[in-house]
Amino acid sequence: MRADAKRNRDHLLAVAGAAVAEQGIDVSMRDIARRAGVGLATLLRHFPTREALLEALLRTSFDELTARAGELEAAHAAEDALVSWVRDCVAWTTEYRGATVLMAAAIEDPASALHASCVTLRAAGARLLARAQAAGGARSDIDGDDLFALIAMLAWTGDQPALAPRAGRLFDLVADAVLTGAGGDSGRSS
Repeated sequence: MRADAKRNRDHLLAVAGAAVAEQGIDVSMRDIARRAGVGLATLLRHFPTREALLEALLRTSFDELTARAGELEAAHAAEDALVSWVRDCVAWTTEYRGATVLMAAAIEDPASALHASCVTLRAAGARLLARAQAAGGARSDIDGDDLFALIAMLAWTGDQPALAPRAGRLFDLVADAVLTGAGGDSGRSS
């Protein structure tokens, strides 16, 4: 890709990121083009569909969250790494309102442009969960799919104006339900 084309694409992604953070994933392509100071045709040349734009925008974030899981795994105790990573994921999904809907759909649709990134992200969380389970710090009756669903649930809660003030407390409650504490099963039922 030519340097000027890459600059233009990066500019469009930066503008789209700000627009999605402000208005959610349903922001109009026309509005993104206007904010970027280009015509809609220019935006569509770079990103022919909304999903293509969102995939490019979200893939970078998914890759960063996947890398973050590896960093946490290498540098922190299993329980701490898991909770920190889940907190980072929830914070990110709350920043991009509506992204959880896309993620949930993409993980089930191999034809989606976001599918591979979502699967890789889920696998990173599953590794952190398995590590915490092996250390006796997390319930053994949940898996990566459950963890992904819990992240989506917590992010959805943060997206709801009436529930957002409770989001931190609910995160702590869910974390306490997932973690068993050092030394094994806490006796919580499913």
